[in-house]
Amino acid sequence: MPANLLAQLVEAITHAGNDAAVKVIVLKSGGDRTFCAGASFKELVQINTIDEGKVFFSGFANLINAMRKCPKFIIGRIQGKAVGGGVGIAAAADYCMATQQAAIKLSEFTIGIGPFVVSPAIERKMGIAALSQLTLEANRFFEASWAREKGLYAEVYNSINDLDAAVQTLAEKLTTYNPEAMQETKKAFWSGTEHWDALLAERAAISGRLVLSEFTKRTLKKFSK
Repeated sequence: MPANLLAQLVEAITHAGNDAAVKVIVLKSGGDRTFCAGASFKELVQINTIDEGKVFFSGFANLINAMRKCPKFIIGRIQGKAVGGGVGIAAAADYCMATQQAAIKLSEFTIGIGPFVVSPAIERKMGIAALSQLTLEANRFFEASWAREKGLYAEVYNSINDLDAAVQTLAEKLTTYNPEAMQETKKAFWSGTEHWDALLAERAAISGRLVLSEFTKRTLKKFSK
């Protein structure tokens, strides 16, 4: 997800949240193999200053906060693998449904940073034990069934067709409910996260600093080759 697409997604979610005609939001990705591979590696290797680093990592911070503050329920339709920021997006959805191919991985340690920006959303949804396992086993993909057991996914389906049918059924059901009741319920679900604007900005600054470390520079250079 390059910075411009992250910004466009923030704008789209904010707009949909403020549109009275929108009852529920379904967040989905194209293709059938990958939901989201995280931040743009091409942009990552071009970071030269701490400020540039903070701005870069603020992309996912802004998206998670937009999803958190959106007054409409967001259904995550996860049809394929999610890595790094992609796991954060799934965790920030109010209700996530996936296929068996939707394995997840937090690979940040492998390049010398950590999942600082996405970890509050993942911990909120899956707990500190699952977050710790994902973080420390940075080279490992965890199967969709594991993610369901830990609370990231509500349901896991055998195929994309089955997933889409289930997403459609739930979305249609939600459109029949009282919008006011859903809005107040979402506020209650996200109670205790009101400080996340500041928290995720702080986390983005940590990642922005670490990406300039000698360890990460050397590692990124290897990946670039």
